[in-house]
Amino acid sequence: MNQGFSSRLTAAIKSKRTAACIGLDPRREALPPAFAGAASLEIKELAAVFARFCCDVIDVVAPLVPIVKPQLACFEALGLHGMTALAEVISHAREKQLVVLADGKRGDIGSTAEAYADGWLAGPWAADALTVNPYLGLDSIEPFVKTAHERGAGIFILVKTSNPGSRDFQDLASGERTIYEHVAAGVEQLAARTAGGATYGAVGAVVGATWPRQLDAMRAAMPHAWILVPGFGKQGGRAADVRGAFHDDGLGAIVVSARDVIFAHARPEMNDGLADTQWQTAVDRACRDMIDRLAADTPAGRLAE
Repeated sequence: MNQGFSSRLTAAIKSKRTAACIGLDPRREALPPAFAGAASLEIKELAAVFARFCCDVIDVVAPLVPIVKPQLACFEALGLHGMTALAEVISHAREKQLVVLADGKRGDIGSTAEAYADGWLAGPWAADALTVNPYLGLDSIEPFVKTAHERGAGIFILVKTSNPGSRDFQDLASGERTIYEHVAAGVEQLAARTAGGATYGAVGAVVGATWPRQLDAMRAAMPHAWILVPGFGKQGGRAADVRGAFHDDGLGAIVVSARDVIFAHARPEMNDGLADTQWQTAVDRACRDMIDRLAADTPAGRLAE
């Protein structure tokens, strides 16, 4: 990581000419028929299947997208064997020259936050970036910012999440702004501080595709922050909904799709004419479809010019 995170991410996005990010969220019940028998496997064997499935997905999407996002919970649920599988997946993604964003939504204070940051950004996992929960306050984020700066890594802070229940707390008024707007102001401060005169810093934001109006406002409020946009596809977010997350040059946003792509065998329009063993072709079709939709309906189309 001898180059800053933002520079690496920008280069990767420009190289692949898309802002698409594929989430790696393996689930036993959703695996393709080619992995028949997964329902009855013990944890050790299931972890090995998760690793093989995710690596097979990576083989398909690596030529097409700049970044993948392993969902840590899917692996943590399988204990030690799951974490071994995660290590294999991260290693394989790195071999394929992909940026790796570990989605763990970590957050704590003091030495515990330092340990999370060291483990995921500088330790054995050494992901390129990590999602961070800010609701313990800005001081809880500082250990992540410090480690990210030292390691050339990045963090993405939860601002306005894609789930409907985000309204319960994030939309509450505090003074003249909502809670999420206060968080966005803190993110922008940290992003500008870590930008070093460049357009984007090492600190980004998470804003869901399910909130298009808020995306427009958050782009304006955080000009120095990359915006990670989950909720595209299965959760209801459309390409037109995420347009506001981008700057006019097609940069500034990373749009995530997981289930719609990695489990594309379950989508009749993507699986048409395919045998059970051809599930990777369905993944390829779905990934290309996502890229095409982003190019058609957002400024990401300018990346191909």
